[in-house]
Amino acid sequence: MSTRTIQDYIDETPRWADGTEVASTPMTAMQWRIWWLAAAGKFFEGMVVFITGVAMPLIAVEFNMNALQHGVVGAASLFGILIGAVTLGGLADNFGRKFMFIVEMIIFVVFLVLLALSPSFFWLVVFLFGAGVALGCDYPTAHLVISESFPSVARGRFVLAAFGFQALGALLGTAVGFLILSSLPGIQAWRWMYATPIIPALLVAIGRISITESAHWLFANGKTEMAERETEKLLRRTPPYPKRIRLEADAGGRVAPGKDKWNFGALFKIENRRATILASVPWFLQDLGTYGIGIFTPTILAASIGHKTDHPPNLAAIIHNDILAANGAAFIETHLIVGIIGAVLLVEKVGRIPLQIFGFIGCAAGLLLAAFSVDQTGGTRTFLIFAGFMLFNFMTNIGPKCADLPSGRRGISDAHPRERGRIRRRLCQDRRGAHRLSFSHSPCRYRHETASLHSRRDLALRRARHLRFPY
Repeated sequence: MSTRTIQDYIDETPRWADGTEVASTPMTAMQWRIWWLAAAGKFFEGMVVFITGVAMPLIAVEFNMNALQHGVVGAASLFGILIGAVTLGGLADNFGRKFMFIVEMIIFVVFLVLLALSPSFFWLVVFLFGAGVALGCDYPTAHLVISESFPSVARGRFVLAAFGFQALGALLGTAVGFLILSSLPGIQAWRWMYATPIIPALLVAIGRISITESAHWLFANGKTEMAERETEKLLRRTPPYPKRIRLEADAGGRVAPGKDKWNFGALFKIENRRATILASVPWFLQDLGTYGIGIFTPTILAASIGHKTDHPPNLAAIIHNDILAANGAAFIETHLIVGIIGAVLLVEKVGRIPLQIFGFIGCAAGLLLAAFSVDQTGGTRTFLIFAGFMLFNFMTNIGPKCADLPSGRRGISDAHPRERGRIRRRLCQDRRGAHRLSFSHSPCRYRHETASLHSRRDLALRRARHLRFPY
């Protein structure tokens, strides 16, 4: 009898009385809890980044910012996300998924509090960067937590839906800015904007304490009995199935801690170059437009909408312009949500690459429309800006957003993110690197013999055609 893997248990579907399998694996309460708590991280990212766009005019007045400082404030949280994903994203391999899942949200809450109390421009940038680092760490961790807890056939849809909460956070962040400006029209209003997500983020951090640890990670680190218990908790349902989780310990495939080495040069080897380009270039282009437009949408609208005050003489006029811009930005950002809904519905039917191609063409068309507004005035200019930004937001989420999806196939690559920072977890250079990804695509156990290792590698590559490992 062949050994069943953790993923085999997660993928197991119930059967009708005549032996026919049901169409899909029903989700357990724990799986739904994990998904909601992972989606919350993406929600806070969108919220904080887009709040910055609304808060920018008031921050500029309080700290007397010049054009360069505007750019620094806009980029601080995004740079933090990059650094957090690259430097902290891999810590979940060492300390566990659950531990980092909790710690990163606590760090985020701490920096939100500090951000709302920022005494100067310098500290504002530092605290924005710190909040970004925490959110960057959440990129790979949230992806892994979902991927290691969900059935293979549903993994892509659930990851995409969770990451779609970034769009919801962007919309709500802009709406929060609008409401606070309307009810508290003062120069300190921006502090209340950043303070708004503090309590919700704290509740999410507390909620993450209640989830299960990744059984894949536990098993890969030799904790077989704990992996069995955590798998049972993850799959607890009524009536219970599977009734008993049994995993076979695999000491032969493990390497002592600290022996796994990786380097970024592996990304650019010939056998990995295509995957690296496919993983990084779409994300670079998407983020360049999404965040560039998203953060500065209120600023662009405030400078373009015809009925605003062109040269605000006082704080009241600045707030008036900011309210107008926030209102327009909120309307534009609704198309992010429409786009992500379309992606969830189409991704498994159309495919990831065709959707990306379609989406990038649409993004280019949207930016071209907005660019045509430069030589226009009045209503024509406003129409081109709104039409261009709305088309871009819709297309970037229905297409390029699919770049972060794992494959629906069962294989090592299922949980590999196509995002900044996560690629380090995907390009491992030894047995332990492949095993710690631990998506248990087959009941094979890695051994020290070179021939055995290569045969299993070849099997994994056939099942995960879009990813190559540099052994």
